[in-house]
Amino acid sequence: MSTPKLRTLFNNASIVLTDEVRKGSLLVENGEIIEIDASSSSSADVVVDCKGHHLMPGVIDDQVHFREPGLTHKEDLYCASRACAAGGITAFLEMPNTKPPAVTRDGVLAKEAIAANQSHVHYGFYIGATPDNLDELKAAENVPGIKIFIGSSTGNLLVDQQEALEKIFAETTLPICAHCEDETTVRQNAERLSGTTDIRDHSRIRDEKAAVIATTRSIDLATRHQHRFHVLHVSTAAEIPILAQQTPYITAEVCPHHLFFNVDDYERLGSRIQMNPSIKTEADNHALWKALMENTIQAIATDHAPHTLEEKARPYPDSPSGLPAVENSLALFLNQVVSGRCSISQIANCMSDAPARIWGIVGKGRIAQGYDADLVLVNLDEDRTIRDEDQITKSGWSPWHDETLTGWPVATYLNGNQVWSRADGFSPTRYGKKLQFDHSRGGYWATPDGIGPR
Repeated sequence: MSTPKLRTLFNNASIVLTDEVRKGSLLVENGEIIEIDASSSSSADVVVDCKGHHLMPGVIDDQVHFREPGLTHKEDLYCASRACAAGGITAFLEMPNTKPPAVTRDGVLAKEAIAANQSHVHYGFYIGATPDNLDELKAAENVPGIKIFIGSSTGNLLVDQQEALEKIFAETTLPICAHCEDETTVRQNAERLSGTTDIRDHSRIRDEKAAVIATTRSIDLATRHQHRFHVLHVSTAAEIPILAQQTPYITAEVCPHHLFFNVDDYERLGSRIQMNPSIKTEADNHALWKALMENTIQAIATDHAPHTLEEKARPYPDSPSGLPAVENSLALFLNQVVSGRCSISQIANCMSDAPARIWGIVGKGRIAQGYDADLVLVNLDEDRTIRDEDQITKSGWSPWHDETLTGWPVATYLNGNQVWSRADGFSPTRYGKKLQFDHSRGGYWATPDGIGPR
């Protein structure tokens, strides 16, 4: 006997496509989009009234630190994935710097096992590079890619020696991403400013020069070895001309804190906005936004990396770098749509389609026939104020506390199933699954039509 087909109709929506917003209805069958211009009277088991709302592809956040295992007093996969769902994020890619770090295939599998039992959204986990785990990197399969810390990190995750970097770029096949801050420059600046307790010195220690040197070095490696490479959390205007070369191997991303905060905000927010790479200047904010809109930078990610408020309140330099962002990131950019700074299709491309193409995520990232129905319904007329006490993240705070934004998610769907809504809260069923990665299709520049089903 055949399995009954479950059909869901998203009725009377403003559907956000890659190049336009189209009024209509979307028909989903067994979790897959089967028709975009469906009749509003199409037969369906479930009908979602979307009148007055925009239906977007679910956000894919390709850089998060969810702290499990080993640091779960700050965050864990259960709380963080719920925060994702409430923020319109339907999939995340998590970094390897947990305790223990995910630097082996078994380490990645252990994290996947936790997520399979805890995650409310889809997931993938990078494998981390060390100076001596080349064999593990070469053997890893069905992961988004390899993460390298070219700059300070925890444990043995720092890879700064040229010989080790050359081998990783030359002998592995997975896409590589990197935290690009030159370790020598950072240490020299720290020594020069030794003894400082001024939080503003964080941006002098992790300065523009440190970012430019490491980004230039990494792109040189990627270009010479013709290896796909993604520059994480670009923070300076000076990196943009390097990225503007746009070889077929290079992509980049920017984070909301590097677009919306700058060194002038240290006086107001202190270590709440202490990040690695550091916050830069207002001029950098503008240059990064321009590069994003011109596609010199292709993607938006959060670098969600929470610490407790008690940890953040330690006097500098004992205060840790990192902030929570997943549940407010989409709203921050919808607010920019409402203000007229960009279109909602541009935001969907940067937050959903680009990450899917960069990392070869099968069936995700856009609203198109044959793609998975990972969706977020948003209300561009809704005003809400971010409050620390309302945050779902385990850390329980936001650097955007007390900011009022216009434009918010109202419901999130995985494979057509509602996982969260502002009216109903969270589904008791966890629908999150491991993402599937197809790195044979060539990455962002080679796949303008996306990574649909095989």
